[in-house]
Order: sequence, then structure tokens, then C-alpha cells
Amino acid sequence: MSTLFERLQRLFDEGHADDIAKLRNDAEFAPDRLRPAAVLIAVTDRAEPGVLLTHRPSTMRQHAGQVAFPGGKLETGEDAIDAALREAEEELGIDPAQVRLIGATDRYVTGTGFDVTPVLGIIPQDLPIHPHPQEVADWFEAPLRFLLDPANHEKKQAHLGGRMREYIEINWQGHRIWGVTAAMIANLSRRLAWEQLYHG
Repeated sequence: MSTLFERLQRLFDEGHADDIAKLRNDAEFAPDRLRPAAVLIAVTDRAEPGVLLTHRPSTMRQHAGQVAFPGGKLETGEDAIDAALREAEEELGIDPAQVRLIGATDRYVTGTGFDVTPVLGIIPQDLPIHPHPQEVADWFEAPLRFLLDPANHEKKQAHLGGRMREYIEINWQGHRIWGVTAAMIANLSRRLAWEQLYHG
């Protein structure tokens, strides 16, 4: 059997070979000026792979308490991969040398003005995690299979920014994943023939 890295890399490359229509994006709600950012989608290398997610502290100015991938704004001279790895190290203590990179997937423009590039990578199973208390209130690992399965992507609507908007919500063991994070998961699900990960 091929390794998880090899299988995921193959599915990632195949899934990004062609354009996909109507991927989720909030560009129509965004201001004219965008700030580049990146997040790391860190997949654990185990028989049942998981994804690391954080709860943002309730004291944060934006998206307080929400579930998120580790990530943030690009600093001067960085590209998206540099920023995603740096932020994952700052927030969760993940050594960049421990991340086997798969690649950058579809950018997501948020209604708050961020142009976010999700970066997919594999980390060793049971890698020690050291959350930074000012950046992370809590963290958890949710099964990759559960996150990518469209059956778990509940479509909802709410008044956000004065307009009725549709969003996706994913609930796993009491963790409510919604908004930008859930939308990026849904986009990645459409890119990957994800069920093949578990068959060879």
C-alpha cells in the first residue's frame, strides 16, 4: 500500500489539474483592498488521518472563539507556504521541518478583506502540540474523512454584514466549524477524490 503522503499528493495533483466552477468564496462581500494571508491544513499521518484545528481566543478582535486552521497574514518577503508554516509554529509549536508539503490549494477571499491561501501538508502522528495561549484557546483533531464528506456539510443561511448569506457548518463532537474554515474544507473536498485515500 502506498503511503498517505503519496496517495494524498496524487489526488491533490489530479484534483487541481482542471478548473472547478463555483467554488466557495466571499469575494463579492469583500472590500477593494485585500490583505494576503495563509493557513496550514495539517493532516496527521495515521491509519485514520485527522486535521488539526484551533479555537480562537474569545479576546481576539476578529472571529473570536471560532474554529480555524492555524494561520495569519503574510509578512514582508513571505509567500503563502512560508506564512502558513510560520503561523503553525507560532500557534501550535509545529516545527516546519516536520511538515511534508502537498501544495497550496484554492485561495479564499473573505468578507473581512483577507485573501487566504490554504496550504496542505502532512505531519507525523502524535506530534507534540504546544498551543500559544494568546493565539489558541484550545485545539483538536477531527477525522479527515468526516471533514471532507459532503454529507457532513450542512448548508445554512444567516444575515451577515446586512445581507442574507449562505454558509456551511460542520459539527464534530461539539466543535462547530463554519464560515471561512468550513468553506475551505468544502472546496478541498471538491478537489479531492477523497474516498480513494482509504483504498490504497
